[in-house]
Amino acid sequence: MIFDPSKLLLIAGPCSLENETISRTVAAELARIRDSQPDLRIVFKGSFDKANRTSLAGPRGPGIDEGLRLLAMVRREYGFPVLTDIHEAAQVRPVAAVCDVLQIPAFLCRQTDLLMAAAATGRIVNVKKGQFLSPQEMAHVVGKLRGSGAAESEVWQTERGTTFGYQNLVVDMRSFAIMKTNGFPAIFDATHSVQLPGAAGGRSGGQREFVPPLACAALAAGADGLFIETHPRPDEAISDGPNMVPLEKLSALLEKCVRVWKAVRRGE
Repeated sequence: MIFDPSKLLLIAGPCSLENETISRTVAAELARIRDSQPDLRIVFKGSFDKANRTSLAGPRGPGIDEGLRLLAMVRREYGFPVLTDIHEAAQVRPVAAVCDVLQIPAFLCRQTDLLMAAAATGRIVNVKKGQFLSPQEMAHVVGKLRGSGAAESEVWQTERGTTFGYQNLVVDMRSFAIMKTNGFPAIFDATHSVQLPGAAGGRSGGQREFVPPLACAALAAGADGLFIETHPRPDEAISDGPNMVPLEKLSALLEKCVRVWKAVRRGE
């Protein structure tokens, strides 16, 4: 089991694994944060393929072989559990051989075969709630996982904003209480929730300045963890730069988030 209710779960890493230098730079800072903030339970994340880019021109990342090599390196050398996205059932077995957590992207959260294949591995499954889905409908997603072998393992449910008109997302803070009735933790994706999908001329824009208030609000509303993408130079990142937190600012943000999380727990 990775989730521990006595600690704040943090899923963090670059959007795309990009290369070894980026992966090591982020992992080293997360290791420093882990040592300085014992109330955090950190999982390193990174995507080997950004398969849902806005345009065909968007770079997709290092690919599955190199991506899994980088994730295995982070796991081995920095001691983090690791997480990555899967997009089709054929990827499940090789990814499960390396990763502790298999992530179902938001656009694929209703893909029954993918959910069943992920659950059958016995690995933790983190499902991003689709931008088109109500929090109540996550009960059906969890039901598919439970019916496919995940009843005795961990399932994480991640809120990442809901489509609000065109090229905008909003966050319903009721989502965390609603999803937690399914019996599994509810996590807040603080960086994708400030994304402006497709709003930057063939790529997605974002408003990273709203990550801190929304992260704190989600924890106050009962979220069990945070998902935060970070990069040493977000404006140079190949994907999701406008909504990622600069790596140099991550520690201060997490200190604030931990204080909010502790205050909520004291109140409970």
